[in-house]
Amino acid sequence: MERLPKIAVPLFIGIVILIIVIAKSTVTIDSGEAGVLYRTFGGGVVTEEPALSEGFHFVAPWNKVFVYEVRQQSIDEEMTVLSSNGLEISLDASVWFQPEYKALGKLHQEKGEAYIQRLLQPAIRSATRAVVGRYNPEQLYASKREAIQKEIFDETNLLLDEQYVQVNEILVRDVALPSTIKDAIERKLRQEQESLEYEFRLTKAEQEAERQRIDAEGKATANRILSESLTDKVLQEKGIQATIELSKSPNSKVVVIGSGESGMPLILGNN
Repeated sequence: MERLPKIAVPLFIGIVILIIVIAKSTVTIDSGEAGVLYRTFGGGVVTEEPALSEGFHFVAPWNKVFVYEVRQQSIDEEMTVLSSNGLEISLDASVWFQPEYKALGKLHQEKGEAYIQRLLQPAIRSATRAVVGRYNPEQLYASKREAIQKEIFDETNLLLDEQYVQVNEILVRDVALPSTIKDAIERKLRQEQESLEYEFRLTKAEQEAERQRIDAEGKATANRILSESLTDKVLQEKGIQATIELSKSPNSKVVVIGSGESGMPLILGNN
């Protein structure tokens, strides 16, 4: 009984140490994350082996694990850049990105945990300055947003080539111009729209005038052909046919003989 306390104390200490060692030797990777292993006595950051996947892992207590989010992430960028003629343009964009899973060890070794601030954001800002600098304010305001968005995306990917970061999409949310420039562009666009509308009305009027001219010419041609076809012989034949038809009527008739060689008889009848 006297020896029991002497055994209990070392046993208790041993259990505590064991618990600490186990706690230090395990790591849990949450969903959407991956771990980069750092071996203190084994060459530092592990780059040749796959990153630690989701779940529970045993790790030597003297080693470290750096956890990264590897699912798609988003950052918002508000930038002020210069157009081709030197005017300040405010641009808001959202960037969808994620680290390359297979190169996570190299990303940690070469860029570090702050790779977004050190690598991604400078690349986006540089690409945006380069692209916006190719356009004047009117192009940026009117019709070039989709083209600018794609160009910024392409330029950013060029800058991040072999940098272990994957950019999935860049969305330009807003392009803001100085108010004086914006007002001037809107006035110009309204004037262009009014000019197009006026030209449209003129075109419609010209088309209607042309239609009426063609219609009048057609009627004149038809009348001329009809007039040329109505010779004396044709008129005499038509008169004979009409007289014959009238003579067939059962009603009483009065026949009046026309004078001259071409005089036609007229049959007058009453019911």
